[in-house]
Amino acid sequence: MEDGVPLLLSAITVRPDFSPPFVAVSAALLAVLLVFSALISGAAAAYFSLSRSDVSALKARAGRSSGAAVLLLERPDCLLGCTLLVGNVANVAIIMLSALLVQHTLAFTPALLGLALEVLLISFILLLCGEVLPKIYARSGALSLAIFMALPLYALTTATRPLSLLLARATQSVNRRLKSGHVGGISMDDLSGVIDVMRTNNAEDRKILKGIVKLGSTDVREVMTPRIDVVAVEAGLTFAELRALIVKWEYSRLPVYEENLDNVKGVLYIKDLLRHLSEPDFAWQTLVRPAYFVPENKKINDLLEEFQTHKNHLAVVVDEYGGALGIATLEDILEEIVGEISDESDTEELPYRKQSDGTYLFEGKTLLNDFCKLMSLPHDYFDDVKGDSETLAGALLELKGDFPAQNEEMRYRKTLFAAVAFQGRRIQKVRVTFDEN
Repeated sequence: MEDGVPLLLSAITVRPDFSPPFVAVSAALLAVLLVFSALISGAAAAYFSLSRSDVSALKARAGRSSGAAVLLLERPDCLLGCTLLVGNVANVAIIMLSALLVQHTLAFTPALLGLALEVLLISFILLLCGEVLPKIYARSGALSLAIFMALPLYALTTATRPLSLLLARATQSVNRRLKSGHVGGISMDDLSGVIDVMRTNNAEDRKILKGIVKLGSTDVREVMTPRIDVVAVEAGLTFAELRALIVKWEYSRLPVYEENLDNVKGVLYIKDLLRHLSEPDFAWQTLVRPAYFVPENKKINDLLEEFQTHKNHLAVVVDEYGGALGIATLEDILEEIVGEISDESDTEELPYRKQSDGTYLFEGKTLLNDFCKLMSLPHDYFDDVKGDSETLAGALLELKGDFPAQNEEMRYRKTLFAAVAFQGRRIQKVRVTFDEN
């Protein structure tokens, strides 16, 4: 080992024809490019690590640099495209110039040794000066570096705008794909599995995290109150009839319709009626607010964001023909995260009853999503058979492919289903038996 260094040095010789002026100019240019690359890399890290307080401070400051920084933050995709483009061009120039400088200065025996040393040396310099040191500084001085680089970056962004826009559109395309059920090759089921093995003894925490993960893959129709169970108000009711209905159902918001629920005219907020309760024949229809309509396949995380934006708590769910399928509320979405929410007016009423023989008797209108949660089944348990149905009764119709006879048993996986009670053409009760074998 002691002879290794002298042996290595003996394999490297200075070329007799090297030009000192060329070496000096190349070294100076290389130093400039390294500083430029470091500034670009550090500035990118600084801009994308600014906190909300930093952004507020930038907006409050006067001066061209602060104004340019705010403009850059308003176009993050263009900023990212510019820094990637310019940074990579600088790095390629550094590699080419470094290789040229070494080849015109030193000779290696064998030549392969020179190639290996060039790769190691250039990689080390690029990582240290172009990535590691700038980003370490950017973490501690993000705001000052962002202001310092604002005007140069703004000029570079303007100059490279066509290519930056191309990169930005490619980035947006990737972002849209990442918003689907798989993120970076990790599915929602994978994330749920990670939550299962998290180092926490709190089952409630895991349950809430799983609920949050599922928001982006759950359609509104899976959590809505179906049309048949919606309590709504006919627009022609008198004020006395309306008060009687409100006292009976105790809801804070009621859809208002004409003729049938496919013609929803708006939503009545009960709190708007409080000041008019003493009036004998008040025209309550004047208080009806516009209804908010959403398609059945909207994801509930998007609906939650829209509820927050529009300060709304209730949406009418419609199908592709505009017909009302039911209603979805803010409470329905929150229950997907934290479980059932009960207030002082709610009575504890489960959608099933466990019988003495170990079977379960479910309401046919029970949502499949709720059934899986109650029975501790995977949320995709019915995916192979449910089709467009969202209730237990609908799943039985899909499984049978026809209307089942009373007490006719149908097997799916390790579960036996049987429709045991009907109301007209509607499956009212379903018996569920779990096969433990």
